[in-house]
Amino acid sequence: MSQTQTRHGPTIAQVALIGLFVTALVTAQLTASKVLAFELPVALPITGAQLALPGAALAYALTFLASDCYTELYGRRAGQIVVNVGFVLNFVVLALVWSTIAAPAAPTSVDPGAFETALGASTNIVIGSLLAYVVSQNWDVIVFHRIRESTGPEKLWLRNIASTASSQAIDTVIFVTVAFAVAPAVLGVGAVLEPDLLLSLIVGQYLLKLAIAVLDTPIVYAIVSLVRSRKEGSAEDASTA
Repeated sequence: MSQTQTRHGPTIAQVALIGLFVTALVTAQLTASKVLAFELPVALPITGAQLALPGAALAYALTFLASDCYTELYGRRAGQIVVNVGFVLNFVVLALVWSTIAAPAAPTSVDPGAFETALGASTNIVIGSLLAYVVSQNWDVIVFHRIRESTGPEKLWLRNIASTASSQAIDTVIFVTVAFAVAPAVLGVGAVLEPDLLLSLIVGQYLLKLAIAVLDTPIVYAIVSLVRSRKEGSAEDASTA
């Protein structure tokens, strides 16, 4: 089936998918400072018995689900526009958060220090997350579309899993190495982590992201099928009117 085309402005599906993408992206920025730790039933060779990952992991995974659905329905160019506009909006979010932190607090306000700790991501985290975002999200859209060109409209599961799995690997490696090794060493912000800890963070985060990439495939199928069925129904109604 050909990709969904719009003639009379954005559809509800377009607005909803873009809204999901932006919502997840903003949430990821605001939750990145918390580090999550999940206990495993067995110890793995590199990560041990615990998976450590940033609090933004789940929200960020939703951005890939939204972008894959959007690219499948509306094409590569439309997907890349959403991704790159989202990159610019990251700076808007950061500017709003940092300006709020810098503004004077009223006596009845929550503790300014606690507010800054919760919402003010450090420079190394910001650099790592922005660089990882712009590279991995564009890679996701490109790979998704290339697989579609090679296999045709079938095998949505393949392009969803392959594009997300590879882009999440790129995202994880760039974020961890830049935020916890390169930026601290070059710019003197944050702490330089030991290589074994860096590897543990990379593997732990990627394992969870890979699991999400596999588990969200039925959701991608459901969203794409729903949007296309509604479009076909609208087209049939228009042809019989």
